[in-house]
Amino acid sequence: MIRFECDYAEGCHPALLKALTDTNFEQHPGYGEDAHCDRARQLIKEQLEAPHANVHFLVGGTQANATVICAALRPHQGAIAAVTGHINVHETGAIEALGHKVLPLPSTDGRISAEQVEAYCAGHWGDATHEHMVQPGMVYISQPTENGTLYTLEQLTALRKVCDKYDLMLYVDGARCGYGLASPKNDVLLPDLARLCDVFYIGGTKVGALFGEAVVIMNEKLNKDFRYFIKRQGGMLAKGRLLGVQFETLMEKGLYQQLGQHAVSLALEIRKTFEECGVSLLYDSPTNQQFPILTKAERDAFAEKYAFSHWETLDDDLAAVRFCTSWFTPEENVRQLIQDIRRICRR
Repeated sequence: MIRFECDYAEGCHPALLKALTDTNFEQHPGYGEDAHCDRARQLIKEQLEAPHANVHFLVGGTQANATVICAALRPHQGAIAAVTGHINVHETGAIEALGHKVLPLPSTDGRISAEQVEAYCAGHWGDATHEHMVQPGMVYISQPTENGTLYTLEQLTALRKVCDKYDLMLYVDGARCGYGLASPKNDVLLPDLARLCDVFYIGGTKVGALFGEAVVIMNEKLNKDFRYFIKRQGGMLAKGRLLGVQFETLMEKGLYQQLGQHAVSLALEIRKTFEECGVSLLYDSPTNQQFPILTKAERDAFAEKYAFSHWETLDDDLAAVRFCTSWFTPEENVRQLIQDIRRICRR
């Protein structure tokens, strides 16, 4: 079985495994206060062009989202997100379990607009009984989104403006940040995230690491007591150097960018082949996730050889599925898939 159902099926890039092995018997302080975490923080801040950024390492995406949102919001506040946002659909109520409501907005492609946020906040504050409702305190977006789409620099700047108007935190979930940065359609760079966001994270788990996310806090108010929140949420890894070593290696010599480029270039070859065979795609994704709309017969034919994800049923016959490449995906696997697309999708 050739697997295209996710971008975290493999372990980690060999360079990270070697670094972990080479440093295995070093002795360091715990809880992220070691020399490797310090150097990883410095490398990240250099790429952000933000020497005053605060960088914290956590183990996974749900943990990062829950910790950041809990630290950022007052008890009566919630997080505005796309209805398809990860915190709304794929985190088992983790945000609500901490006492904060996700405030979903309609979305056709995973993105929400500044105009939507403006309308939602104006409606909240324009209601004479607004104190009886959850107050919006944050805008949560993903870059790339759950559907592989990207926010443009213009769209992100517009969201920043409306956040400033209504005193909202702007938080970017960067679980697949490396794949967004590598897209030929992307115009949002790491320094832009540092300049426009209150907080975001650079994902490692899905982009070459065994595990780990680098949370970057730009709003100093949020950084106050953030390590208390990490500890309270069970996110303070005793052997924190394991996170530092991995991000230190990812951020050296452009490795993180290289891994993203590998996955995206292969995904776009898959997309091109589906399009050449007359297959429509559910979303216009320029990243490592592609969503072809297939008949049941086509899905069954692909399933004999490939693992992929069901995404959305469209009618009795058609459904959108997801083919997802990763930092490791062998080119030979993509060559085989391309041959089979041409064989199976004869339209």
